[in-house]
Amino acid sequence: MTSTDFLQIKVPASTANLGPGFDSLGLALDLFLTLEVEKNSRWECYSSTEELKQFPTDVDHFICRVAIKTATAHGIELHPCRIELNSEIPLARGLGSSAAAIVAGIELADAIGGLNLSREEKLLHATKWEGHPDNVGASLYGGLVIGRYDKEKVDLLSIADLPIEVVTVIPKQILLTKESRDVLPVAYSREQAVQASATANLLVGALLSENWSLAGKMMEQDGFHQPYRKPLIPFYEAIEKAAKRSGAFGAALSGAGPTIICFSKEGKGRQLADALAEEFPDMSVKQLSLNKSGSTVKGIEKYVK
Repeated sequence: MTSTDFLQIKVPASTANLGPGFDSLGLALDLFLTLEVEKNSRWECYSSTEELKQFPTDVDHFICRVAIKTATAHGIELHPCRIELNSEIPLARGLGSSAAAIVAGIELADAIGGLNLSREEKLLHATKWEGHPDNVGASLYGGLVIGRYDKEKVDLLSIADLPIEVVTVIPKQILLTKESRDVLPVAYSREQAVQASATANLLVGALLSENWSLAGKMMEQDGFHQPYRKPLIPFYEAIEKAAKRSGAFGAALSGAGPTIICFSKEGKGRQLADALAEEFPDMSVKQLSLNKSGSTVKGIEKYVK
């Protein structure tokens, strides 16, 4: 195999919840985890991305473990690989870094193990790892995804074309998903559940009908998770107010946080990003577009020769 005979896997970042769409709404974003894969005598992972250097460099790497377990579930033993990992997705910031790694591992198993998995089968594997389909569904399918996981079944819709742009405001500090989940109620009353579900339903309808002001209003009125998580993120309200002053129609926690994601109409993202970058110079402000294609695998024809 020549140096050019490698497999390339690209997986987009994701944001989830979008306010009231707790564990069910996701959006794929154009930041990527990229793997370049070559056959090797043993499992070996390395990266020039500083954040990724903290992880194991052998078979214990999370992506390798996902790949091997996925293949094993189909009765296949994977050939070891040398994997170069690079990522634009910040870790533990609510932008789906772990979901992207899960999808990457499943795509790796499918490609080098010849599993021929459908996208639906990949989604089920990924959801079992993640526990809910919003982040992994967005990374697999692209676009806006609306999903539901019930034991051994995932139902999911993907809408590729949504005329919006997003701006992420990413703080330097991390917020682990476990810490963010620990502040949530153990149970909700029927009244709370009905109100929160109605808010989520209306958000989806507002997005699809391009009623941006209503979409923003529903993001604010979430009752599932944001009221409990906001105290962990003291700058949330300041960013939300600044975003609205600068043209955003809505803002929400990205996933479990601490990143705040701000939504604008198509064509307004640059203005919003510039304004937020000026107001919050100690944070990383990124203007992002929706990724419409989801995860991609290239070079498989050369790789399997």
